[in-house]
Amino acid sequence: MADGTYVEQEFVRDTNYIADRILADPDPSKAPGGDAPVGAQEWPVEPGRYRLAVARACPWANRAIIVRRLLGLEDVISMGVAGPTHDADSWTFDKDPDGVDPVLGIPRLKDAYEARWPGYPRGITVPAMVDVPTGAVVTNDFPSITEDLSTQWRPYHREGAPDLWPAEHLEEMAEVNRRVYTEVNNGVYRCGFAGTQQAYDEAYDRLFTALDWLEERLADRRYLVGDHLTEADVRLFTTLARFDAAYHGHFKCNRSKLTEMPVLWAYARDLWTTPGFGDTTDVVDIKRHYYEVHRDINPTGVVPQGPELMGWLEPHGREALGGSPFGDGTPPGPPPEGERVPVAHNPTLGEDGMVRTR
Repeated sequence: MADGTYVEQEFVRDTNYIADRILADPDPSKAPGGDAPVGAQEWPVEPGRYRLAVARACPWANRAIIVRRLLGLEDVISMGVAGPTHDADSWTFDKDPDGVDPVLGIPRLKDAYEARWPGYPRGITVPAMVDVPTGAVVTNDFPSITEDLSTQWRPYHREGAPDLWPAEHLEEMAEVNRRVYTEVNNGVYRCGFAGTQQAYDEAYDRLFTALDWLEERLADRRYLVGDHLTEADVRLFTTLARFDAAYHGHFKCNRSKLTEMPVLWAYARDLWTTPGFGDTTDVVDIKRHYYEVHRDINPTGVVPQGPELMGWLEPHGREALGGSPFGDGTPPGPPPEGERVPVAHNPTLGEDGMVRTR
């Protein structure tokens, strides 16, 4: 969802999320049900207690899907997948039988928000962590969700899981993440929802200035920070994976396609073919979401058939830059059968749900 307001016709994202945290060592004075207000409560890490509600169409949710898979938390935190479209009211679980999430027993994600905060006044967003015993949303603060998966759930990571928040690179990663978020992740939305020509022109210039910076930064290094994958790469990937399919045309980010930015295109292909990235990407859901939901931008709701996806499997040559995706660790195995993206939605996948090799 593109929840936000306009300031002088510039789109400004609403970032006032439910900021509760799920922590390995929560403060008892901030326990749920105590005196701490919603947004400041701390919940305990507890395998099997929480369900991650996502939609594969959403880049912010896709970020959480990738991190959960890279860390091997599938058996520790279950995942409910909403459909790609929604109305002004809520994301819905229309992919499930009878349109009801089989664990939470609800048809709309809004029901989990209302269970926690009756009359919840803000947008119903994904990703969201839901407390299964009560059916109430815990948090929808997407930056904290993925950071906590990496840092608070470490005892439950799979053997060989990557360190996506390496201590020696935290300061540099924070700077990179800040620029990628403001100028790229959110920058495409600032272009797409600009209310005037001036607002659009300024957003467009900011976006491509940042993409040019990334082209230069990644020309001689395989990953954004350090020698292996970090969350910085996850955060950039989800925007790049949607760029040609949605942002270039739908959001008018059309100076260049991703395929016309040689360094970023090779970098994106490198990530796509890394387990956890391309195999979590549902291009049909992505296109349906943007083109069907945003009727103010695309009044007809017509969804484009392209772009062709097999180019994502072309050799990228990024290995020559050194480094390796998992450092001293190992890649995750095939995704659980019930969580695999349909091959019809991503033809780069094989029957095991993994990206094919040429």
